[in-house]
Amino acid sequence: VQLQASGGGLVRPGGSLTLSCAVSRRIVSIRSMGWYRQAPGKERELVASITRVGNSANYGYEDSVKGRFTISRDISMNTMSLQMTSLKPEDTAVYYCQARVGNMDYWGKGTLVTVSS
Repeated sequence: VQLQASGGGLVRPGGSLTLSCAVSRRIVSIRSMGWYRQAPGKERELVASITRVGNSANYGYEDSVKGRFTISRDISMNTMSLQMTSLKPEDTAVYYCQARVGNMDYWGKGTLVTVSS
């Protein structure tokens, strides 16, 4: 499984940015996917996740991004997105998309998001 993240960049505080992750496998068959981030000097943390439950999905968010970030997936395009609004300087990090297939985690190369005035 290959994942390719894109959409990072420089944005001012309060601005918005949408990250996208292209997946080489039909994502409808992937049980869980997520976006992680790693800020300088910090450990990688889970930001948002989608877990397939039957024919629907559960969504999870890290507390600091609730109400500001929205994770979604496009099954027809095999992509996953992270819409980020009201961005803060502390959101600055390298963002990674992840997919769990069976017992294996697959990662895309990160995309840098810098929130600065």
